Amino acid sequence: MVKKATKTVKEKAVKAALSLAATQGWNNTGLADIAAHAKIPMADLHDVFEDRFDILAAYGRMLDRRVLEAAGEPDPSLSPRDRLFDLLMERFDALNDDRDGVLSILNSLWCDPKQAVINLPHLGRSMSWMLEAADIEASGIRGAIKIAGLTALYLKTLKTWSTDDSMD
Repeated sequence: MVKKATKTVKEKAVKAALSLAATQGWNNTGLADIAAHAKIPMADLHDVFEDRFDILAAYGRMLDRRVLEAAGEPDPSLSPRDRLFDLLMERFDALNDDRDGVLSILNSLWCDPKQAVINLPHLGRSMSWMLEAADIEASGIRGAIKIAGLTALYLKTLKTWSTDDSMD
């Protein structure tokens, strides 16, 4: 029962954070704003999140889950590279649903490299999951190199996505 309530608080807070980021900018969005917009008590928000960037980490995990659910089991007829491509395209499709909020957050992170660096491990873990879902080994030193390379590629593609206004 507690897990369901926690999940609801997480989902509400993430949705509120993205909505506020889209309308008033991420830099102008505080925890009190998020709690009020989500209609949840600050104490409940505090139980689930340490700060605003913890909410971003939760959003990343929600993206991961959405992508992994959509992907299902790896298709053996596809190469690992093609499976990885499909997973990343699914991730960008999911990002499109929250585009304005994500763009506001990205713009604030481009201007605050410290916060971007602090959040980099979360992105690395997400990319590790994407590799594993594509049936590409992501453990050990070779795995760390693959994760670092995929993270760099993803960030470069994310930069391109942020300036692309086409529907697909």
